[in-house]
Amino acid sequence: MSALPKLTRFNDNVLSKYQIYNSIFTTLPFDTIDDTGVLLPLLHKVCESGFKLEKNPTEIVEHFFKKYQENPTEKEKSDLLFRFIQFIERQVVLFDAIEDAAFPIVNNMDGFGTLRNSKETAFLSNKKDELKAHLEDFKVRIVLTAHPTQFYPGTILGIITDLDKAIQNDDLLLIKKLLAQLGKTPFYKKEKPTPFDEAVSLVWYLEHVFYHSVPKIYNYIQHHIYDGKPIDNEIIDLGFWPGGDRDGNPFVTTKITLDVAEKLRQTILRSYYRDVRRLKRRFTFDGVQDILARIEKRLYKHVVRSYSKVNFSQKILLEELYNARQIIVDKHQSLFVEELNDFINKVRIFGFHFATLDIRQDSRVHHKAFVQIVKDLQEQGDTTFPDNYLNLTAEEQINILSVIKGNIDPSILSDETSVKTIESIYALKEIQQRNGERGANRYIISNNQTALNVMETFAMLNLCGFENELPVDVIPLFETVEDLENAEEVMRILYNNKTYRYHLSKRKDKQTIMLGFSDGTKDGGYLMANWGIFKAKEALTRISREFDIEVIFFDGRGGPPARGGGKTHQFYASLGPTIEDKEIQLTIQGQTISSNFGTLNSSQYNLEQLISSGIKNEVFTKDQLNDHHREIIEDLASTSYQAYVDFKNHPQFLSYLEKMSTLKYYAKTNIGSRPSKRSNSDTLDFSALRAIPFVGSWSQLKQNVPGFFGVGTAFKKYEDEGRFDEIVDFYNASDFFKTLLENSMMSLTKSFFGLTAYMADDPVFGEFWKLIFEEYKTTKRLLLKLTGHKELMENFPVGKASIELRENIVLPLLTIQQYALKKIQDLQKEEGNEVEIEIYEKMVMRSLFGNINASRNSA
Repeated sequence: MSALPKLTRFNDNVLSKYQIYNSIFTTLPFDTIDDTGVLLPLLHKVCESGFKLEKNPTEIVEHFFKKYQENPTEKEKSDLLFRFIQFIERQVVLFDAIEDAAFPIVNNMDGFGTLRNSKETAFLSNKKDELKAHLEDFKVRIVLTAHPTQFYPGTILGIITDLDKAIQNDDLLLIKKLLAQLGKTPFYKKEKPTPFDEAVSLVWYLEHVFYHSVPKIYNYIQHHIYDGKPIDNEIIDLGFWPGGDRDGNPFVTTKITLDVAEKLRQTILRSYYRDVRRLKRRFTFDGVQDILARIEKRLYKHVVRSYSKVNFSQKILLEELYNARQIIVDKHQSLFVEELNDFINKVRIFGFHFATLDIRQDSRVHHKAFVQIVKDLQEQGDTTFPDNYLNLTAEEQINILSVIKGNIDPSILSDETSVKTIESIYALKEIQQRNGERGANRYIISNNQTALNVMETFAMLNLCGFENELPVDVIPLFETVEDLENAEEVMRILYNNKTYRYHLSKRKDKQTIMLGFSDGTKDGGYLMANWGIFKAKEALTRISREFDIEVIFFDGRGGPPARGGGKTHQFYASLGPTIEDKEIQLTIQGQTISSNFGTLNSSQYNLEQLISSGIKNEVFTKDQLNDHHREIIEDLASTSYQAYVDFKNHPQFLSYLEKMSTLKYYAKTNIGSRPSKRSNSDTLDFSALRAIPFVGSWSQLKQNVPGFFGVGTAFKKYEDEGRFDEIVDFYNASDFFKTLLENSMMSLTKSFFGLTAYMADDPVFGEFWKLIFEEYKTTKRLLLKLTGHKELMENFPVGKASIELRENIVLPLLTIQQYALKKIQDLQKEEGNEVEIEIYEKMVMRSLFGNINASRNSA
């Protein structure tokens, strides 16, 4: 099967099967979708032909009603459009399940970038020892976040999983039943989920996917690279943000943080309990059975009841398992010992925490809380801070913050934010006591601008009664273009601080630094954000090596390329020796979780790709930029940045987003617990706008501005100067530059300006729309010229085919959304249309779901 070209395998196992199962789906009787399956293909045809004839969405929808309905009322029209939306949502689910089922057939599970391939390459190159040395301290950390870029409720995820299995088995009867179930299962959430609800949704992936795929990879490395010998390194770590991420989310309380940590603990213990019951069927020998029965009993107690006092830990469980293994080896000829070893590996990897719960808060919130804490303590007569502390310089304040210790009582604080901040640190302490230190040992400061931001957090941690060394990593997050440029100086101040440097020595001389792609792109545009982060990583690597500190980069990458996603593993494989690469840490969010890690096969494959990218960069090749290439990309980034900033400062920029896009509807979708902006202001403030609705709104318009704007302008400068061949040489010589542009091409591939071409004639926004379209055309033309391709993504035919299929499925959905947006604009011109406006606003909001879910292959 794998001998066939990849595109052929995709067409045979995804495209053909989708056509077959979709035809079954359209004939099934549903409660509220009776004639939809018959009418939808007709609407689809009208959309395709209409856009070819340069009709606008309003003309297309009205033509459909005129041709296929007999004088329908406005209510009949809107009812049918809502049914179409429901139906298309489910077609996307069907496609997801088919693509998941075909994953191991379409993707070669032993091919390039897999561990088997990396191992064989290393062994053939006589680099086995280098490979082993690399894996002794190399890690990949996947951090699951609840950023709302996917709208599947848990019930739908379950149906996708069951459909996946049924499709793999070609079980047509079960497939028909599951499709019928899908037709009857609601997608829409009537209420906003709490952060705990979001955590429960993601714990599903931990329990059903990562619990199996991570140990499988670890066992392969142990058996095939280390010849069965133990490895003193987990290799893959899991992180978790729902319940701990307070940044811009007022709904994350201390209770929720503790409840999520307890949910993680109980879920991993329940998984261990099931495994121990299975092991008991194998180890029926003297001595071993007693140990397993004892373990089973203790696990059961801690799963069923949440004890306030914890007298069971990873250390105790491992001691019991090591004793059992010794008996098996000494007295029972090592019978079934591999199965016990597999279980021991799980306990070593997942501990009693399953995934590390990160705490995150914005530096501005922190600073405000900290100032209030100082004032409250001073009013109480506490002498921790000198009376003039708040009037001191930042440097003087840092010196005082270095030596502060205490055991602050939150109840004496007057400000709610201060109380919540201190309580979150006490929650972190409690989680460590219950789940082990790895349960929660990272505090991330987003929007970090200064060394004082870090030291205020450091001081707050030290004010919460930690004895001796502080068992927490303080992680600054640099996001904007300016913050990235200042990052080196911030870290120099910290590394020069003796107390902070001592703290790092107790944390294995490691400093984790987070870099945010989403807000970087929103702030500086695509090229500048990516180049800015690359340069920041180089500068931070240099300064850290100067102080004998190993810097670990934690990347806040999103789903689409505009948020740092795209072909992530290729980015890591192309970084070169000037950037520290002992660990790869990245956030995985929204639809990227389900698309890249939603099944055992895709999870194993993509984790292996990340591990192999580290191996490639460290053991095999070092892709290093030369001085000329640096000059070119510096110039390109600078030119594109200016173009993007001018665009962002355009007088119609914010009003276009507000009036012509779906931006304001994100907050109404009930898909995530977090508000869509950081402030409560009624007016649209760009700095307070979250990256997800910002990028998502451009995506819904099929304009994908953050993924390409400014790239075309930068390239055109070189073309006009007769220097375009220099960019061609750079592209052919640098994997980093190539990957950067290939991800931008993905954004362009997902753009469809025919959808909004009617805006060109808009009296207010016509010229602004043309400005975007011109940049799109310039970028597309010059990227094709650069690559020598006739069409975008020509060298990734399967990715291109998948995108085209998904975009084809949602074409009527996009058309309906634009039709509804135009209706709202027209109805708002007169008073008294509130009821109708509400109907069309609901239509816009409901159409968000399928459009975003269809874009899940953006990573």
